[in-house]
Amino acid sequence: MKRVFFTIAAIFIATVAFAQFTKGTKYANLSLSGLDLSYSGAEKFHFGMEAMGGYFFMDKVSANGLIEYDNGGDNSSVFTLGAQGRYYISQNGIYLAAGVKYKHAGSSYDDFLPGIEVGYAFYLNHYITIEPAIYYDQSFKNHSDYSKIGLKIGAGFYF
Repeated sequence: MKRVFFTIAAIFIATVAFAQFTKGTKYANLSLSGLDLSYSGAEKFHFGMEAMGGYFFMDKVSANGLIEYDNGGDNSSVFTLGAQGRYYISQNGIYLAAGVKYKHAGSSYDDFLPGIEVGYAFYLNHYITIEPAIYYDQSFKNHSDYSKIGLKIGAGFYF
C-alpha cells in the first residue's frame, strides 16, 4: 500500500511541478536587487526594483518584458526597459535566461546591455515562487564602467 501511495504522490508532484511551465501560462515577477559588482569598483551600493511580465509560448519557454528602476548609487535615477527569453528546467526549478536591456539615466547615460541570467524557482505553492538569480549585463558603451554582475531576489506569480 505504501508503494502505491508513494507512486501516486510522485506522479502528482511531477505533474504539478510541470504545470507552471506549460504553453499558455502567464507570468509576473517583482524583484529587488542591490548587490551589483562592476569592474571599475567606483560604484556604491544601490537599490533597484524590477517588474517583469511574460507568457509561455511553448512548454518550458517564456518571452518576458521588463521595466526597472534603480537609484544608480549616486542619487541619479536609472530607468531600464528590456526583453528576455527564459528556459525552465522543470525537473529542478533552475531557469536560464538571455535578453537585452535599454538603460537610460537622463542626459548623461544611454546604453544597450545584452545579458544572461541563471536563477532558481522555489515554489511556495502551485502559483507563487521565490526566485533568486545571478545575472550578467554586458555594456556596449563602456565595458569597464557599466558591465555588471549582480544578484537579485524576486517573487514570481504563475497564472
